[in-house]
Amino acid sequence: MQEFVPPLTFSTLVTELRTAGCVFAEDEAELLLSTAADPAGLAAMLERRVAGLPLEHVLGWAEFCGLRIEVDPGVFVPRRRTEFLVRQAEALAPDRAVVVDLCCGTGALGTALASSLREVELHAADVEPAAVRCARRNVGARGTVHEGDLFAPLPPSLRGRVDVLLANVPYVPTEDVGLLPAEARIHEPLVALDGGGDGLDVMRRVVAEATDWLAPGGSLLMETSERQAARAEETVGSGGLTARVVVSEELYATVVIGTRPR
Repeated sequence: MQEFVPPLTFSTLVTELRTAGCVFAEDEAELLLSTAADPAGLAAMLERRVAGLPLEHVLGWAEFCGLRIEVDPGVFVPRRRTEFLVRQAEALAPDRAVVVDLCCGTGALGTALASSLREVELHAADVEPAAVRCARRNVGARGTVHEGDLFAPLPPSLRGRVDVLLANVPYVPTEDVGLLPAEARIHEPLVALDGGGDGLDVMRRVVAEATDWLAPGGSLLMETSERQAARAEETVGSGGLTARVVVSEELYATVVIGTRPR
């Protein structure tokens, strides 16, 4: 006989979440209530959230660019600030765009961009098998998700044809990873966070090959931090791309864009 679980009230949820240190306890309580299938499921979700799991892992989804993106346990959670990168990509994409989403995680960036374009050929890639499985569900019929390191798994036919190259590379310096919130440090893959000694190791690897894959006039877009912006711009420029940095103070987002000369 199934054990009866009394329903949790909104005020109880808020109190438990606030006690656990959740800053936006009211908002989270509403999301838990709207997502849980029954009182037992709600109680289990609350228990996982109070234990420190990212809210998106508890819910099983994240809102990104107006879309509900599935997020599996152990997969990098798409950040709201990264919507700024997608909006910049939208402005650069031609009507018929070839788009590649590297370090794709859930596939949120490629999925969001493809959803906003009229006609797109979308390819995404990630080295983490769990991320690839998750991204394939989110991307669906919009494109193809490949498993492998950066450009390695992409079809050679894409060389010189990519109009928009999204690369949400890790950019946290190795020594700073331990300072990240526990939600990220414990529950997200290290490969999606650790950018090496100065945080730009993966960015350099992407830049080193980007020109071979971009179409003339095509652009590479990568998120970075404010303090790394100057070095990131220099790094992108060193790869033969015309580099610039754009910033959203509202979203606290910094994006470096490199465009292949025509």
